[in-house]
Amino acid sequence: MTIGPAHYFITGTAGFIGYHLAARLLRDGHKVTGFDGMTPYYDVSLKHRRHALLHEFTAFTAHEAMLEDEAALTLALDAAAPDVVIHLAAQAGVRYSIENPRAYVNANLVGTFNILEEARQRRVGHLLLASTSSVYGANSELPFSEHHTTAEPLTLYAASKQATEGMAHSYSHLFGVPTTAFRFFTVYGPWGRPDMALFKFTEAALKGLPLDVYNNGEMERDFTYIDDLVEAITLLARLPPGLQSDGLACQSSSAPFRTVNIGNNQPVKLLDFIAAIEAATGRETRRNYMPMQPGDVPRTWADTSALLELTGFVPNTPVSKGVSAFVDWYRAYYRV
Repeated sequence: MTIGPAHYFITGTAGFIGYHLAARLLRDGHKVTGFDGMTPYYDVSLKHRRHALLHEFTAFTAHEAMLEDEAALTLALDAAAPDVVIHLAAQAGVRYSIENPRAYVNANLVGTFNILEEARQRRVGHLLLASTSSVYGANSELPFSEHHTTAEPLTLYAASKQATEGMAHSYSHLFGVPTTAFRFFTVYGPWGRPDMALFKFTEAALKGLPLDVYNNGEMERDFTYIDDLVEAITLLARLPPGLQSDGLACQSSSAPFRTVNIGNNQPVKLLDFIAAIEAATGRETRRNYMPMQPGDVPRTWADTSALLELTGFVPNTPVSKGVSAFVDWYRAYYRV
């Protein structure tokens, strides 16, 4: 696939990851059409601000509509006629899926089905879609590898993402759509989501409020800095899978389809993560130690060997640097 200027259609451009990816592609000289429903899952003003920054690029166009609105999606894609479709929009959040499961069925299943239908009909050069490390569910074999089972999801969020991977694979097999599904591992950084631990912990630290620390702090996460994630996606977008297996565990044997972990390959203890926040904010924290939440897992760890072999790149930003960048952004944005 050409690495010259291309037209990217990205769902979720007002979201944390979508905003950063769109900005990177625009800076690289590409054209980007965004599509976002501006749902009120968290502060919508943050989403509007991200889009406002993207609109400073003349090569950016945005459509505001829900993925479930098939007619609106068709009109947006008709106008864009993109070379590459990157599907990031979804109802996110592990715990919220227990409170509002229908939102996950509508956005993640129906919305993704609409994207797959459009990709099939338009014969796009490469379809990429976001999945999550949560699909590994009850699997206890570490590090998580693309060939491990995802048969035991622990939340509807994880199940919905597992289902979107399966749906995409079937479309890739039946209709020859080159497709890459990437599994994200705890992405963090500036402009991050308010429901994520880093945002909540930073806010609490700066306000002198106690932190809710689950499983008594006995947790580890493979934290992935946003710039590293965007670099990986940008490189993968240039590498649509073919029908011929490339010998990697992430490649399907029956379709031009692959799954790729994007993580730091360096699990960090939750208490060390909190220590990095304390260092960046200059504040000691008070902590409420609590039991494990339903649907959560004690540890995540990405096997990134497939990503390295495909792209020559793996995320490597240390947590201390990434957390400091987030805290700097938080202080500037909220004038703290």
